[in-house]
Amino acid sequence: MMYGTSQMRSAGGVVTAAVIVVASLIAVAALIFLLQARRAAARGPGKPLLVYCAAGIKPPVEAVARAYEQEFGVAIQLQYGGSGTLLSGIRLAKTGDLFIAADASYIRLGREQGVIAEAIPLAWMHPVIAVRAGNPKQIRTVADLLRPDVAVALANPEAASIGKATRTALQAAGTWAALESHVRVFKPTVNDVANDVKLGTVDAGIVWNATARQYPELQIVDDASLTGAVETVTLGVLGATRQPAAALHFARYLAARDRGLPLFARHHYDAVAGDAWADVPEIVLFSGSMLRPGVEAALKEFEVREGVRITTVYNGCGILCAQMRAGQRPDAYFACDTSFMNTVAELYVDSTNVVGNDLMLIVAKGNPLGLKTPADLLRPGLRVGLPHHEKSAMGNIAWKLLVDLGLYDQLGANMKVESPTGDFLINQIRTGSLDAVIACRSNLTGVREYLDGLPIDHPLARMTQPYAVGKASLYPHLMARLRETILTPASRQRFISAGFRWLGTQP
Repeated sequence: MMYGTSQMRSAGGVVTAAVIVVASLIAVAALIFLLQARRAAARGPGKPLLVYCAAGIKPPVEAVARAYEQEFGVAIQLQYGGSGTLLSGIRLAKTGDLFIAADASYIRLGREQGVIAEAIPLAWMHPVIAVRAGNPKQIRTVADLLRPDVAVALANPEAASIGKATRTALQAAGTWAALESHVRVFKPTVNDVANDVKLGTVDAGIVWNATARQYPELQIVDDASLTGAVETVTLGVLGATRQPAAALHFARYLAARDRGLPLFARHHYDAVAGDAWADVPEIVLFSGSMLRPGVEAALKEFEVREGVRITTVYNGCGILCAQMRAGQRPDAYFACDTSFMNTVAELYVDSTNVVGNDLMLIVAKGNPLGLKTPADLLRPGLRVGLPHHEKSAMGNIAWKLLVDLGLYDQLGANMKVESPTGDFLINQIRTGSLDAVIACRSNLTGVREYLDGLPIDHPLARMTQPYAVGKASLYPHLMARLRETILTPASRQRFISAGFRWLGTQP
């Protein structure tokens, strides 16, 4: 089936008023986008933000854009169309700043295609049957749409999100094929379907519930096969944007629970629980000290791209967890091991394992004392340093390891230093104050010219570092995007170079 912009069915067959195939729609959209890009480029610095928006989302987005323009003096250029048509044009035109799709599948597709960088949810919708007020044809279910006396309009599944959602839901219900053959007209956008019902051109159409609520002339008929097809209105930041901080500033405004989202609710959308609004969000990240070499560059990149400020508190995880139990509530926590994340699990959501690290027996270059295993730490007169078993995750794991091996209580006078951070231990052995320490593989990075690391063959020598978003954070979506930045291929390479094992999966 090829869906035109206005493809009519009659009892005598198909009457085509204006057949525009999907390829033509894409070509036209791409041409418009390219012309828009040239006009925007000519303006130079301070150019407006170009936002591609699904037609069905126009009322709230238009309202938010005008409010933003008044508050910040930045012009917002809005270009409307079906979600599928817009995404196809974006891919070809390679220009613009933001894309607002009527459902998240187009954002996922855009990310797979490499044209969308970040994603932010805005609202939920589901398909409904729209009829004129009073329901003159007494339509109650999708089955009634198949009656000979009922003229039906649907949105093009290849061009509009509502058309795609309708087809998917009704294919699952087993009614799509019959309805497809009965449809009077396929339209390019959800608004076109709603207008046809409003004008009486057709008796019924399937539209978003939020769209139908915006037309006092229409009445909603829910059908069980449609109500479960909930889709998420989602905003995507385009990879092609040349002003990412400005684009994300407007994106945060649009998705803020005290700025843009109330306007979505006012226009009858079921808004998500968004972040609080701040012109320059200031966020706090608690991070185990061992993670600093791998994560620091990603944090700086995130600050610049998002236009935010991050205060990062690096310390032993035992100390960090004690601070949290005393009442401190960072926006996110990057732990040195899952064992410490578990002790404050009630404060966090969406814990994600990012990297792993390994405990090693670290000695002077060339291993002059011939140490081989942790049991050698018991040699008389050996000066041993360990990470602190209560103040750091590394120390806690090392303590468990040595207890399991029956060594901890035998160290006695050999144990000279307990430190909450591995860096201190490394400095002590480099200066000759210690003969051997237990620290992480990542602590050895950068000092291999002076020190050697001996692997410890024991299950407890392996650690896992998770990242989680704080339940109390005012910016949960922002912190989720920070996690995505930490999971990028560039970040992966930095962690591996710093001596970590990569465990994360990029969204």
